[in-house]
Amino acid sequence: MLKTMRNNIQSLKPILWIIVGTFILSIFVVWGGAGRLGEGGRAGTLVAVGRERITTESYGAALKSRIENLKQQYKDLNKTFIEQLNLPQQVLEQMVEQSLIAEQARSLGLRASDDEVAAKIKSFPGLQRDGQFVGYQDYKRVLDYNHINVAEFEDGIRKDIVLTKTVQILTAGVTATPDEVWETYRKDKDSAKIEYLVLDRSKVELDKKPDAAEIRAHFDQSKDSYKIPERREGGLVFYKNDDLKKEVELSESDIQKYYQDNKAQFQNPEKIRVSRIFIPFGKDKDLAQAEAEGVEAKIKAKQDFAALAKVHSKDDKAKDGGDWGTADWRTLPAKEQDEIAKLKAGETTGIVAGDTGLAVDKVTEREGSSVVPLSEAKPRIRSILQDQKARDLAAQRVAKLEKEAKAGKSLDAAAGKANLKVRSTGLLKDGQAFEDIDPSGSIAAALFKMKDKEISAPVYTYGGVGLVDLRKTEAPRPATFDEVKTDAENDVIELRKKDAALARIREIRAKLTDKNWEDIAQKYKVEIKTIDDHKKEQYVGIIGENKDVDAQAFSLPLNQVSEPIAFDNGYALVRVLSRKTVTRADFDKDKDTELATVLEQKKNKFLQSYIAKLKTEKNLKVKYDAFLQTTQEVLSRYDTAK
Repeated sequence: MLKTMRNNIQSLKPILWIIVGTFILSIFVVWGGAGRLGEGGRAGTLVAVGRERITTESYGAALKSRIENLKQQYKDLNKTFIEQLNLPQQVLEQMVEQSLIAEQARSLGLRASDDEVAAKIKSFPGLQRDGQFVGYQDYKRVLDYNHINVAEFEDGIRKDIVLTKTVQILTAGVTATPDEVWETYRKDKDSAKIEYLVLDRSKVELDKKPDAAEIRAHFDQSKDSYKIPERREGGLVFYKNDDLKKEVELSESDIQKYYQDNKAQFQNPEKIRVSRIFIPFGKDKDLAQAEAEGVEAKIKAKQDFAALAKVHSKDDKAKDGGDWGTADWRTLPAKEQDEIAKLKAGETTGIVAGDTGLAVDKVTEREGSSVVPLSEAKPRIRSILQDQKARDLAAQRVAKLEKEAKAGKSLDAAAGKANLKVRSTGLLKDGQAFEDIDPSGSIAAALFKMKDKEISAPVYTYGGVGLVDLRKTEAPRPATFDEVKTDAENDVIELRKKDAALARIREIRAKLTDKNWEDIAQKYKVEIKTIDDHKKEQYVGIIGENKDVDAQAFSLPLNQVSEPIAFDNGYALVRVLSRKTVTRADFDKDKDTELATVLEQKKNKFLQSYIAKLKTEKNLKVKYDAFLQTTQEVLSRYDTAK
């Protein structure tokens, strides 16, 4: 589940040169200025990229916006899951990439004119009505509603225009050959309806565990595959945030001040819930109009809207009684949104004509915006301030300890003066997690950048901050049997399961006919899946991406069962039920569009490589303590454990 979500989250990352989308607030926070974060809106620098500065304020606003957008797709998104997805790091990385390109724009002397800014603003779908710009007053009203300053917003648009120009210049030399375009077209358009049967080897049970002799024999035959990588050990003094919270004293005035300085954090926006009945035009618009008028008459006769939606509506929400929730309805056509905005709770629109059909919308709930009262906000504020002050206290103490340790060239001596204990990290691999205080492996990573007896700079983690010195380095070496005995045993078990799974899948294959797949699957307790429109390099549920599945899908004779196909966790059998392939004639009709798509993909790949090179050259330094503190301030709002 987590791996799938990580893949999905990564897929949401926008192509770098298409920065400006349809959501005004999302664009605005990329460049900062959207609301204050932390006590009094601190805006310290997180990363300096030449003359560009990414501040705690702009990063915090961008992170919050990204999370809110994702919550529309992942309703159970919470603090722990956000950290597991590495969402904060992704947001900061994207901001760094944008700043790097902005630096290149400055070196190229690129600018955006007032006319270009105006044209860009007028092009936003959210600022258009019937294909025309809504006008300055409505434009300003939209920004005011989102607490956005007009001048700051337009400055953000100006930067985006310049960024787009920069990318166009950087990627101007990227080309694509006719063969590349044809192959990409085939990959995208060729498809096959496939059915596959899957045997997961984790479901294969062995008669008995391997004995000691078998494990030893396997180890002796595979010694070269068992190695102990370089490991390093350090002495560590660590200030744990949770411990320091006990020393934090908060007054009522502290809580009240935070509440007053950060009112935007505690504002609940207006909540509107919408239901919809949609009737597509189809081949006969008059017939659709007649059906819509019939539905409208039934609504006026007080018939249940949800029941009518299940019968008449023809969109994805029909099965849910036409419920578009409190957020999804904002993706409806602008004309519908305008009509919805006029309604009170319980009211319905008339028939709203769109490009593809007719709609009737109903506001099922409408609650005005509100502010969370201080009495309800206190627990969250207390948690935020305790975390902030504990981190501040840890930073002060570790800075003092660092000064003492480096002056005396001894972490032990400095720790002794402060009545602190130095503990051993034990031998760690590069990037290995250390207990619950450092799941990301920052302490181990610091050790691998140090010389013998060197004392580190403060190492910040989600759990706190510490100092570490390098005390021992163990070179990589072949492992002894005793060191990897458990690993060797597990490997033998997996090999035996793999052999057993292969034997069973071959047995299954021998008994399969065109019509008995369901019976065989039930008898052998294996799964059958169908993909109606499989394409090359497509992720296949359970199996994942698999070149052998692709090869069989586009070469195997119809209804013939493939040989066993291995994947990470087992084996699969595939058969092709039908296949669609494109011709050169098809390609000739679409080749201009396809060329544009291939060029975009190649430019994006080039740009990623170019940015990676810039990152290396710039040797950017992130103020990790400020990054963590700002991250925790934002994530505290999504901590469902509280």
